[in-house]
Amino acid sequence: MPRFFITGRPENGLLTLRGEDAHHAGRVLRLRQGEAVTLCDGEETDYDCTVETITKDEVVCRVVDTHAAGTEPKQRLTLFMALPKGDKMDLIVQKAVELGAQEIVPYLSRNCVSRPEKTEKKVERWQRIAAEAAKQCGRGRLPAVCAVVPFAEAVLRAAESETALFFYENEKMVGLRSALESGMGDTVSLMVGPEGGFTPEEAAEAEQAGLKSVSLGTRILRCETAPIAALAAVLYAGGNM
Repeated sequence: MPRFFITGRPENGLLTLRGEDAHHAGRVLRLRQGEAVTLCDGEETDYDCTVETITKDEVVCRVVDTHAAGTEPKQRLTLFMALPKGDKMDLIVQKAVELGAQEIVPYLSRNCVSRPEKTEKKVERWQRIAAEAAKQCGRGRLPAVCAVVPFAEAVLRAAESETALFFYENEKMVGLRSALESGMGDTVSLMVGPEGGFTPEEAAEAEQAGLKSVSLGTRILRCETAPIAALAAVLYAGGNM
């Protein structure tokens, strides 16, 4: 069933799609009067609707049923991802949203190969990818892709989570399973490095800020594989799979 995010509450039992969503519903999906569609308020409430009227600029939908989306993880997950080269971030954003990340924070670390001077357009594209992924997989909240920040700022923001994990390829003592044996907080941050890995100085800075250094195993994962593996493992440990 087609799914869209909306703002506002039903008025007289009606919700209206406008702008790009209206164009996509009417011109791309070619929805017709009486067809079913799900609208989500982005706060975990779904509205099961039928299409009432379609114009060039609006698609008016009548609410048939209202219920909790029921698709969000128990924990609020934030992925801090070092900026990779090429279009790898597109895949990372898409899969992170599908898995349940609520927020994605790109950052620049010392070994980042890609260091663009302007990233606003990239962030806009990643946000569109996140929105499409959220619609496709039935998310109850619309995840946010934040502006690119320096490593130091990313560390401080990650440390604010109740469970703050720093995935370090040179960590030999602490695996993810043992790191989570004592439980997991309601807010979880996952910090993943670039193609060249973290420097020892960055690892020390993260540990000093309160992040827990953990390993994802004995094999070195690509920068686009590591966040997907980490999110899946944390979701499993948190009772979400």
